[in-house]
Parts: sequence; structure tokens; C-alpha cells
Amino acid sequence: MDINKNLKNNLNLLLKSKTNNNTMNKNKKFVQSFFNIKTNLSYQTATSNSFFSNLIKPQSDSKNNTFLNKKKILPLDENNAKEIEYEKKSNVKEGDKKQKNSLILKLEENKKLIQLEKSQFNDYQEDSNSETNKSLHSKWKLYKIITGHTGWVRCIDVDPSNNFFVTGSNDRVIKFWDLATGKLKLSYTGHINTIRKVVLSKRNPYLFSCGEDKKVKCWDLETNKAIRQYHGHLSGVYSLSLHPNLDVLVTGGRDCVARVWDIRSRQQILCLEGHTNTVYSVLMQENEPQIITGSSDCTIKLWDIRNGQLLNTLTHHKKCIRDLLIPDKEYSFISAGADDIKIWSCPEGKYIRSIKGGDGIINSIALNRDGVFVCGGEDGKLFFWDYEKGEIFQKIKVPIQPGSMECETQIFDCKFDMTDTRLITAGCDKTIKMFKQIDEEKLYEDEEEEDEENKEDYNDKKYGFNLDENEDEDESDNE
Repeated sequence: MDINKNLKNNLNLLLKSKTNNNTMNKNKKFVQSFFNIKTNLSYQTATSNSFFSNLIKPQSDSKNNTFLNKKKILPLDENNAKEIEYEKKSNVKEGDKKQKNSLILKLEENKKLIQLEKSQFNDYQEDSNSETNKSLHSKWKLYKIITGHTGWVRCIDVDPSNNFFVTGSNDRVIKFWDLATGKLKLSYTGHINTIRKVVLSKRNPYLFSCGEDKKVKCWDLETNKAIRQYHGHLSGVYSLSLHPNLDVLVTGGRDCVARVWDIRSRQQILCLEGHTNTVYSVLMQENEPQIITGSSDCTIKLWDIRNGQLLNTLTHHKKCIRDLLIPDKEYSFISAGADDIKIWSCPEGKYIRSIKGGDGIINSIALNRDGVFVCGGEDGKLFFWDYEKGEIFQKIKVPIQPGSMECETQIFDCKFDMTDTRLITAGCDKTIKMFKQIDEEKLYEDEEEEDEENKEDYNDKKYGFNLDENEDEDESDNE
């Protein structure tokens, strides 16, 4: 009888303690486990337990059921009750009590093990989710450094056919480089001051360049000569943009205005006045007759190209705006400044969201079709974001060319090639650096090889010989 009372108390506590679905399922399991313990006892003790008779109903149809499902529990009469009490006293033994107590302890241990397994499973799911988030984009690594300019490399543009890329520098020279090998192919001279922007046309075999000498030039890539010049700016020209479908050119500079040119006639169509400081970046929309300008007066202005009227002025930035970008997959544009990076909708210019995480002044931004967003600034670091989530997945400290000063770490421009697998940067240390995507396994193998090479170099410097080579010689002598 003491056994039955303990079982009733334990089961009542379990059923009353928790009411949610998970705990109810657990309580059912415990009821079944206690019932299995009870069936290990004699037939009379099981049939005498009125608690189980009320809690668990027998199933008459199933054959492979527990003992209670096979034997119906009859209503208690006086005669039956006397017989059952007599059989209880005769069949309950001390060994059964010990066995039941050990089984209860095992059930409690199993309950703890189940809780541990659930917590470990949840931790594993979180780790797997974090790994999948990190592995959405593969890592980037520096694989080539190109030298050839004698001044700061200010600007880059990639050929639409992905065969070469062009750079402009403080040395007043425009250079053409082979994209696969990094070898110099051609050089253009004609500017008399720093070249600030170079743009290759997608519709014609033309190259457009502008610089601090107030000149805007059009170069014919077939004859390798400057065929047109656009005069009108009163100071240095810092930015340049081509319309994707029209023969229209827009430039902005230190004279605080943006000028619209006809490429063929070399005449100025519009002069967009409104900024109070240098215009660092200009863009032309493909789907709208609209021009976007960003200035160091901390404002972005939207202009109507049809009549030259100002549509909207965006004043969310608090510091100078250095670069603008239009994504391929979104009808929006991105602005980058010294404070942060902001995304705006087109054509009204409504604020959407900000991307934070970069340090210092941002000079250039780039975005590929895989959703990898990159920015380079004056601190010499490259930050890689997942564009949709706005999360940084990699940071690279770009190394300085030997012989350069520590302050010459700035990154002035960065561009993806047409395959979106290579990144090209223009630096203050007079070099061009190329980055590419690599697999993590290859990266791990390369790091192991570098560690082995460093060990060999250390042994050569310290001992004057390689320890591994001597071990191989000793083994050959022993043979």
C-alpha cells in the first residue's frame, strides 16, 4: 500500500506542476514509465490500483497491449476487496521495493539526459546557422601587386569586354593594364595635372578622363589619340559620368557646379548650380531623366536633365560625400561619406537604410552582382559586407608598398571586374592591388605552406642550414 501511495503522489505532482504542451507530453511518458514499473509487480497489485484504472483506459481491440488492456478491471465488491487485500499483503516483497526505487532513479537520470541532449541540439543549430551565414560569401585575398605609376593612383575603370583596365594617377599619365597578367599595355599622356577620373564607354570605343587641370578629354581607343576636349570648368574637375543610352556626359568639380555636355558637338547643354562646395561625385540614371550629385557640403541633389531644375535635396549626411553608386538589381542609389553609408530609393530619393561598420573617411564603394559590398577609405582597410543583411563578413588591412610612408595607406578607388570575382584597388602607395575570391580549404593549405616556408627561412637564418634536409641526409646514410 505504501508503494501505491508513493506512486499516486508522484504522478499527481507531475500532472499538476506544468500545464504547457511540452510538459504534458513529458508527464504522459512518466505515467507510462510508472505503469511499466507497476506491471513488473504481481497481477494482484496491478489490478488493485484504482488510480491507474481511472487514469488509463484499456484498449480492447489491440492485441499487443499492456497487461491492463488484456484484463478488465471489475468493480470492487466486499468479497473481491477482501481477496485483493489478502493478495497484496502476501505478494509485495522488499526486493520489489528496491527494484522500483532503482527504476525511479533511472527515470530521473534519463530525464536529465534528455534535457542535455535538447540543449546541445539547440546549440548545434545556432552554430550551424552562424556558419551558413558566414559561408554565404567566400573570403577574399590579395594575390597581385602592380607597380608602374610614379604618383598616387587616383582612379580605375574596367573594360566592358574584361580584357584590360585603366588607371589615372598624380603623375599625369593614363595607363592600360592587362587584366589577366597585370602587364602594362599602353600609356596616354596629355594632362598637365592630377587625373581624378577615367571612364570607359560601353557604347563606343572611347575613354573619357578629367583632372585638376580643368580639362575633360575624350580619347579614341582605335587611334590612341585625344579627339575632343570640353572647356567650361573654372577649376579642377573631380567627377565624371556617362549616360548608358545617350551621348551625354556629366562632370562635376571644384567650381561647385555640375555641367552636362553633348559628346559629339562638345557643347555645354546645362550648368547645374546649387552646391556650395566641391562636387565629388556625379551619376546619371538609366531609367529616369535624372542626375545625382554628391558634394562636400554634405548634401545630395537630384536634378531633372530635361530642364535642369532641382528636384530634391537630401541632407541626411553630416559630413562630406565622396562617392555614389547605383546597384544593378535595385532601383536605388548608395551614397558614401565620412560618417556612414546610406541607401536611397529612386527617383524621389527616400531614405531606406544605413550600412555602418566602416572606420574613417570612405573614398570609394563597389558592389557586385553576388551581393558583396566593398568600401575603401583613408585608413587603408577594405570592409566587405553582405549587402542584403548589412553585416560585415571580412576586413582586410591592405599592406603598404616597401619604401612608402605609414600615412600613405589610403585607398582612393576600388572596382570589380565584369566577372565579379576580382577586385582592383588604387592606393596612395603608387601601387594597384588585385584581390580574388578563394575557397577556405585552399586558404588553409596556403597558410600551412607559408608556415613551413617561414620555418625553413628561420632555420636557414639561425643555423645556416635546413634541419629537415639534414634529417633526410642522415636517413640516407643509415640506409
